[in-house]
Amino acid sequence: MAEVRLRSVDKFYGAQQALFDISLDIADGEFVVFVGPSGCGKSTLLRSIAGLEPIKSGAISIGERDVSALAPSERDVAMVFQSYALYPHMTVRENIDFGMKINKFDIEDRRARIAEAARILQLDDYLDRKPGQLSGGQRQRVAIGRAIVKKPSVFLFDEPLSNLDAKLRVQMRVELEALHNTLDATMIYVTHDQVEAMTMADKIVVLQDGRVEQVGSPMDLYHRPINEFVAGFIGAPAMNFLNVTSSDGWLCCAGMRIASSENAEARRLGIRPEHVTVAPPGEGDLDAAVKIRETLGGDAYLYVETPDGQQMVVRTDGDTKLRGGETIGLSFPSERVHIFDGQGQAIHSAVTGEAMPEANT
Repeated sequence: MAEVRLRSVDKFYGAQQALFDISLDIADGEFVVFVGPSGCGKSTLLRSIAGLEPIKSGAISIGERDVSALAPSERDVAMVFQSYALYPHMTVRENIDFGMKINKFDIEDRRARIAEAARILQLDDYLDRKPGQLSGGQRQRVAIGRAIVKKPSVFLFDEPLSNLDAKLRVQMRVELEALHNTLDATMIYVTHDQVEAMTMADKIVVLQDGRVEQVGSPMDLYHRPINEFVAGFIGAPAMNFLNVTSSDGWLCCAGMRIASSENAEARRLGIRPEHVTVAPPGEGDLDAAVKIRETLGGDAYLYVETPDGQQMVVRTDGDTKLRGGETIGLSFPSERVHIFDGQGQAIHSAVTGEAMPEANT
């Protein structure tokens, strides 16, 4: 396997710039996830690494080789697409074998590689079936098997689970994590689903409008988002944001005051739904009116409104008896509060309480 390095990569479609000065280091054997909303450039970045999209400037290297100008077939990567891209008239065995056959691999080597991929992906009983006889999850395994037999330096996955139902997505996430552990491979994975990113990644790259917003481990991004965009994108449900004013060492919002020494430029307060504590009316930092309750088994989400009309979501126990129309108290543990300036940049980190570094530009 190999490390992947990007240095000042720019990508254009005609006059429209799609990627802006992307620099990244992906370690050998790392599972890295590119995440962000639709149109943020994550698939374009993946395809640029694969060589399917030419870059305008900068450099991409895999291992010790600069591959910036090399064709996809020369980069020693294997890509798994969202659509599976299987040949419907071929069996599973023939689909997995196709690339090796075209490239004239030795027949015994091909058989050995197919057998190994089938064992790893539990496809032994399906090798003589055609794609139309398989479930969505099985077809995705075949597409992965076709990548495995190439024994590439880097595996690239472009939203491979987006066509699966919710149950299969969870199952395939587990299988991909197990595959990564088995192969000890460098894997780069694209998704718009931050739950996939949080559960699978060693490292997450958050993108917006063709730029890297933040890079870090899942829990680093959860606890120390560098700006409001990352804070709101990572975590489900999304972080709550409230407008605040600062005065004499206090943050003031909706009639409550929270002590803070990091408040000179404070304009917004952030707190995650799971970190807000529900209390009886009058016993929290502020009172709020419950508008809607959603119950999801073990958890319930309360959609509430503060006295000054700001909206929040609170996660609480699924057995709660609270319902729309009631008034509740809300407490904001100071160690869980994030503070952002007028430009949306974090100036205070929850959990550690440390001042934040400057955001990526």
